[in-house]
Amino acid sequence: MKNTLENHFLIAMPSLQDPYFERSVTYICEHNEHGAMGIVINQPAGMTVKELLKHTEIDGPIDEKKGECIVVAGGPVNQDRGFILHSPKAGYSGSMEINSEIMVTTSKDILEDIGNDNSPHKTVVALGYAGWSAGQLEEEIQQNSWLVVESDAELLFDVPIHKKWEAAVHKLGIDVWQLSSDNAANKGAPLGH
Repeated sequence: MKNTLENHFLIAMPSLQDPYFERSVTYICEHNEHGAMGIVINQPAGMTVKELLKHTEIDGPIDEKKGECIVVAGGPVNQDRGFILHSPKAGYSGSMEINSEIMVTTSKDILEDIGNDNSPHKTVVALGYAGWSAGQLEEEIQQNSWLVVESDAELLFDVPIHKKWEAAVHKLGIDVWQLSSDNAANKGAPLGH
């Protein structure tokens, strides 16, 4: 598949009112002829890494700063399953390298490291993921639900959660106020119709 959106961000248009995806930025981990899989990186799940580790009964020392990191709601599918986007670090049983700067790990063994000095240098801890069937994501993009921009590790790992959507929009070279929340206006129809 030549036109893959893997390693790109999906930026929700203001017209997208779905509670999981409103003003969201989704990192696409996989995209092929069978569909797409991504992780929303800017919707708080309502817990910290420390709370997640306690809930999963992972014992051991937890670095205070890493323990206070916010876990994100990665999407509506498998919300009880963890997905960790991280800077490269091999050795986990369920890892996939997406590019030279980003890996995704789904195996529980990374949780034993996530809150301490053995952790990958940079991480985003998510519960759940977003999934699209074959052709569904392309259709949603045509319907003007999403903008697409190439990903970068700085926005993924370093920009605070509450600033990721705006930062992703700026990456396109436009200001947030230039995005219309009126779907008809986005399709070129006269305003007010």
